[in-house]
Amino acid sequence: ALSNQTGALVLACGNKSELATGYCTLYGDMAGGFAPIKDVLKTQVYALARWRNTHNPFGTCEAPIPERIITRAPSAELRPEQTDQDSLPPYDVLDAIVLQYVEHNLPAATLLAHGLPAAAVQQVTRLIHANEYKRAQAAPGTRISRRAFGQGWHYPQVNRYRQI
Repeated sequence: ALSNQTGALVLACGNKSELATGYCTLYGDMAGGFAPIKDVLKTQVYALARWRNTHNPFGTCEAPIPERIITRAPSAELRPEQTDQDSLPPYDVLDAIVLQYVEHNLPAATLLAHGLPAAAVQQVTRLIHANEYKRAQAAPGTRISRRAFGQGWHYPQVNRYRQI
């Protein structure tokens, strides 16, 4: 309603790590007409937030992004005291898997050879494939990587495909 009244575009706030693992809600935080950070890994989002706070072109004395937002544990906020790390690998590990598996198109065996934890590789690659249906409904967004979800990545949504 507000978008219609103002003519403004609603932005979806999901990032690449959340879209990869399905840690986003259809018709919830995925709702919007454009997703500006949809191809930005969670660790990159934090780095960008820290960078923005140190670059103050307008000379204001306060950081535009409150530090408590940057340091707060990521959470889907579906239940009290929940954090993403209760059920996902740490984001530095998760993002390394997404980077190598999705962007560089490396098989899981290569990720293991690179020293990534087997349980994390198995979990994250399973989540990537299981959540294709959510990404198919995601808003378009900016592409910054060599292989983004959408045009650069397509995986069957049905029939429990394991490999292409």
